[in-house]
Amino acid sequence: MRYGFKFWRKLFRRKITLLGALLLTMIILMALLAPVIAPYDPMKINPIERLQNPNQTHWFGTDNFGRDIFSRIVYGARISVLSGFGVVIFSVVFGVVLGALSGYFDNLGIFIMRFIDVVMAFPPLMLALALMAILGQGLVNVIIAVGAVYLTRTARITYGLTLKIKKDAFIEAAVAEGASNKRILFLHIIPNLLSPIIVQATFTFAFALLEMAALDFLGVGIPPQIPSWGNMLSSSQVYITRAPWLIFFPGLFIVITVLSFNLFGDALRDRLDPKFKDLV
Repeated sequence: MRYGFKFWRKLFRRKITLLGALLLTMIILMALLAPVIAPYDPMKINPIERLQNPNQTHWFGTDNFGRDIFSRIVYGARISVLSGFGVVIFSVVFGVVLGALSGYFDNLGIFIMRFIDVVMAFPPLMLALALMAILGQGLVNVIIAVGAVYLTRTARITYGLTLKIKKDAFIEAAVAEGASNKRILFLHIIPNLLSPIIVQATFTFAFALLEMAALDFLGVGIPPQIPSWGNMLSSSQVYITRAPWLIFFPGLFIVITVLSFNLFGDALRDRLDPKFKDLV
């Protein structure tokens, strides 16, 4: 308990880290409390109030259908956080399993890691577009497509660390005691990978958010009727000169969310990575 408190106290000692944590907390609370925070129904159409400038009634203005932008931003946070965590869980679970198996079993690693190398050769957005073309639109399909792109990074990191850990003395001792491969993998190797995996998860969330917004903007991600930040950008590009707030606010929240996860991820890396934690 005392060590945990000391860890978090040192983690938030830097102001830039504290800023990232505050921004991250704001986005998560916005997503969790969307029905309470949003003053209007994000789907309600009101043609009389279409394309209003930001004002006291509609803080972020309204879109071409008269829908309140602030309410749609708030509900868009829920979609972004939900899909982002879905991508992280998908990529971490499958990436860690593939990477650990490849690093522990050399013969299996030859095939799996060569396949992952081939996949990583494709630009992430192009690969995600190809998978969406196969799977079709939908929140679950977006999570699978983007998660499949980023599990390769997690698998590559896990593979390299597994190769290093399996040569340590405590693994040799476990083998000498007759421990099964399953026990060694899940009780000795994977628990020692948690720190770098957690750091990688924060960066995966940030980049996955950009990837999902790009898919929505291109019209192949989440269905356009759902108020996601990428969909808001896509539907507002026609009005960029007449109503620039339609582009500005969803873009601003994408930047804030990605920045907060990157700042927090940098801080975690500095505290958890042995090469950095003694320097901060």
